[in-house]
Amino acid sequence: MRWFVSGRDLTLSRIAYVNGQYLPHSAASIHVEDRGYQFSDAVYEVIMFVAGSPLDMEPHLDRLDNSLAELAIIQPMVRSALRRVIMEVVRRNRLQNGIVYLQVSRGVAPRDHAFPSVNVDPALVMTAKRLDFAKIRDLQNRGVGVKTVPEIRWRRPDIKSVSLLGNVLAKESAKIDGAYEAWFIDQAGLVTEGTSTNAWIVTSDDTLITRQLDQAILPGITRAVLFSVAAELALKVKEQAFSIKDVLSAKEAFLTSSTNFVMPVISIDGSPIGRCEPGDVSKKLVDAYWRYVELTTADNAR
Repeated sequence: MRWFVSGRDLTLSRIAYVNGQYLPHSAASIHVEDRGYQFSDAVYEVIMFVAGSPLDMEPHLDRLDNSLAELAIIQPMVRSALRRVIMEVVRRNRLQNGIVYLQVSRGVAPRDHAFPSVNVDPALVMTAKRLDFAKIRDLQNRGVGVKTVPEIRWRRPDIKSVSLLGNVLAKESAKIDGAYEAWFIDQAGLVTEGTSTNAWIVTSDDTLITRQLDQAILPGITRAVLFSVAAELALKVKEQAFSIKDVLSAKEAFLTSSTNFVMPVISIDGSPIGRCEPGDVSKKLVDAYWRYVELTTADNAR
């Protein structure tokens, strides 16, 4: 793989985009009355780049459109212009392997819980960070552990809102316990999703199970792509909720996200899943997804 080289872990942008200006990262700032800062009245997206080419940009921008519509936030610009700004952020940061982070808030207005009574311009910021794919691949080879936590988030995780305090607390709890990720458990005792990932298990007959799309989970872009990847491997996918008991009796488990791709999960709350190592199905999915990444970004580069 031409782009699979070791490098630095997450590194800050050299240049950030803030409301029409490209600024040194250290000089980038938002207004103190920005509603994203004061009310979490904002949404975000994360787009992966591989060898300088975007991965699944259009589905990510479609999801951004949906999040904005759900919160009645005005589009900051037409999509063609947004694409140009994204690619300029990539160019100015000399980004090869990594992410572009986009955030759109309702804008700057006098502090009031209700929407501003007059139209205000939405605020758009972007930054870029590098990722070390070799480290991701190493984790995929070893597998990771997850911790379960009560579902304490607001009831619309399907909107990619910047209101992430519940996710932050859960991730920190997992970190303290030496786990890689936390999976939320709802009042019915069922897994919803991770703090920044979708959750999957593999049954004894190699069926992949992930929670159905509803307002309890984010419609992950990697999750959606994995349906077609699984079909190419002749693997059946079933959308239904599952419990911790189902996880413990599963043959395998894994998580998906834009920055983890497909990540095998080998333990939950310290108890092993399967043989407590990445299973055959998970490894096939990992390899198949890397092939998808390489082919897709190579096509985009042409």
